[in-house]
Amino acid sequence: MPPADPISGPPSRRALLGGAAALGLLPVSALAQGGAKDAPKDAPKDAPRDQALTPEPRALTAAPGKARLRPEPAPETAVWSFDGRAQPPVLRVKLGETVRVRVENRTDKPLALHWHGVRNQNAMDGVGGVTQAPIRPGADFTYVFTPPDAGTYLARPLVVGGSSEPSGRGLAGFLIVEEKAPPAVDADVALLVQDWRLEADGSLIGFGQTAFAAANGRLGNLVTVNGRPVPETFEARPGSRVRVRIGNACNARGTRIRFEGLKVYVAAVDGQPTDTFEPLRATLPFPPGTRYDLLVDLPSEPGQTGSISALVGQGLVLASVTTKGAPVTEKRPPIGPVGENRLLPAEVKLQNAVRRDVVITGGATVPKDAKDAGAKDAGAKDAGAKDAGAKPAEPTYAGDPARIWMVNGQSGAAGLAPIFSVKRGQVVVLALRNETAFPQALHLHGHVFRLLHPLDDGWEPYWLDTFQLLEGRTARIAFQADNPGRWLLSATVLERFDTGLWTSFEVT
Repeated sequence: MPPADPISGPPSRRALLGGAAALGLLPVSALAQGGAKDAPKDAPKDAPRDQALTPEPRALTAAPGKARLRPEPAPETAVWSFDGRAQPPVLRVKLGETVRVRVENRTDKPLALHWHGVRNQNAMDGVGGVTQAPIRPGADFTYVFTPPDAGTYLARPLVVGGSSEPSGRGLAGFLIVEEKAPPAVDADVALLVQDWRLEADGSLIGFGQTAFAAANGRLGNLVTVNGRPVPETFEARPGSRVRVRIGNACNARGTRIRFEGLKVYVAAVDGQPTDTFEPLRATLPFPPGTRYDLLVDLPSEPGQTGSISALVGQGLVLASVTTKGAPVTEKRPPIGPVGENRLLPAEVKLQNAVRRDVVITGGATVPKDAKDAGAKDAGAKDAGAKDAGAKPAEPTYAGDPARIWMVNGQSGAAGLAPIFSVKRGQVVVLALRNETAFPQALHLHGHVFRLLHPLDDGWEPYWLDTFQLLEGRTARIAFQADNPGRWLLSATVLERFDTGLWTSFEVT
C-alpha cells in the first residue's frame, strides 16, 4: 500500500477534528474491504466486545491463530491474537480502579505490552528492555497499576528491537478508563484501526525488511477496524447520542480521517478531555498512537447515514452508521465537555523551564522526483485508482540495518543512557527537530504535553502524548516532569522504533 497522504503539521484547535459520523449500537453488516468478516477458528461467537476487569488478574494470552482477512478461496491468514480472537480486547475500568492484566506469551518472540498514553508507574509502562525484562516465550508478566486519568488508551507491543512483528501480526487492544460521572450516551463504541501487509495469497509479508524501516514503515494493503476488514457498519436508533472512541494501532499508517454526513464534536484528545469543538473541514490528523473521543447526536429521522473515512487515495470508509428503528425520545442537554482533569496544571510555567534540543536524523534518502510525486501517487492502489503517472524513484538506504535512525546522534538500544535528567516537578521544554526525509510520529511516555506556539507565546488548548512532526520542521513541547522514572520519547512507527528512533530521559 503506498504511503498515506502527508499530514500538514501539528493541528490547531479548530483544525484538529471534523464534522461527522457516529457509530451506533449493533453491528449489522459483514461488508469487508475485499472480504468477509470471519472470526478466527474456535473463537466464542457470543464473546462480549468489552471486557470489564476484576480484582483477579485478567489473563491475556498472546498466541498464534488464524483470521479470515480475504474472502474465500484465499486461505486464512496466520496471525497472533489475544485469547484466540481476531477482535482486539477492549478492557474497561472506572477511574480509581486498579488494572490487573497477566500477559501470557505463547508466541515464539519476546513481548511486552505498552499502555500507550497512561501516565503510568514506570515499572508498568511496558517497554521490554527498558522498564521491564521482555516476557520470554512461554512466560508471563502481570501488569498492576491504577490509571490516574480517565481516558482512551492503547495497548501496543513494545520491545526494544522487536515491536514491529507482534504488532504487524495483530496484537493490540484498548484500555478505557471511564469517568466517575461519564456523560449520558446511548452507546459507547470503540474503533481500533489496524492495517496488514499481505501477499497475494493472504499470508503476511516477511518482517525485518530494511526498506520498510528506513522509509515509511510497514504500510499495510488491507485495513481492519476491530479486527475485521473495513468498513465496520452499524445501526442505531434515530436521535441516539453516541460516544465514539477511535484509535490508530497501525504499525506505520498515518493519515487524516474525515467525517461525512453528521456533525461530530471532539470531547477528548489522546485521552485527555478538552472543550468540545468541531474540526475544521471535518478532518483530523491520525498518526499511529493517536486517539480521539467524539460525541455526536444522530439525526432523528430513520435511514440517515454517516461515515468515518481515511484519506487514503480516493478515500477508504472505515466505519459507518445508519439510523433505524424507533426514535429516541429522551431529551439530552447540549453536547458539552466530558469533564476536567484537575490533576493537570491549568498552565505550564515556562520561565524557569529546563530546555533541551532533540534532533532526529537518519533514514533513507528520498530523490526529488519521489518527493514531488508523493502526494499525487499516495494511496492510489489502496483506493483502486489508476496509476497517477510514472512510478517515482524509491527511497534508498545503505547503512546499518539495525541502527537506521538516531536521536541526538545515538541510535536507541538497550542500556542507552538518558539524554537528560530533571528533578520531579520541573517544567521541561523540548525543541524537536526533524532532519529526516519523512514525517515522524512521536510519543512521550509517562506524561502529557502542550504543543507550544513557535514564539513560546502560548500553546494549543489540549494535552497530547502523541503528535506528528513534518520533515524539516521544528516543534516545541512543554510538560511538567512529575512522574519519576526513566521515560522514553519514541517513534510510534514501530519499524523505526525497532531500528533506533527513540531516546529517554530521567525524572528523579
